[in-house]
Amino acid sequence: MVVAYPVIFTKKNDKKDTYLIYIPDLEGTTQGYGLAEAIRMARDYIGTKLYDKDDTAIPEPSLLKDINPNSGVFSKQGETIVSLVDIDLEEYRARLDNTPIRRNVSLPSWLNRKANDAHINVSRVLQEALMDRLA
Repeated sequence: MVVAYPVIFTKKNDKKDTYLIYIPDLEGTTQGYGLAEAIRMARDYIGTKLYDKDDTAIPEPSLLKDINPNSGVFSKQGETIVSLVDIDLEEYRARLDNTPIRRNVSLPSWLNRKANDAHINVSRVLQEALMDRLA
């Protein structure tokens, strides 16, 4: 399920290029440095807030035209814009699913002995190698 919520971004006039973020429909705030990170942070906030909600319990997003940029909690702290931020909740939930899955892996006997002698967690090394390869 893909959802898109209106988000109020307030750009502060500072050296860090800070954006203060208010998501009215979820009554949430966050911040990011630079617009790209601010959008990513807004998306992450939405995903986190809706992570464990059933699709029928997800709040209906407001229409963009109904959001007043001056209604944001940070509107007096800089230049404010309103934009939609979308997120694919199924993809977000899948990315955060760390449920362990048992896999059988074959190793040569000598390599297994060396790993045991060195107190190496073979499962962890395999996970790191796969993450590195797939990133």
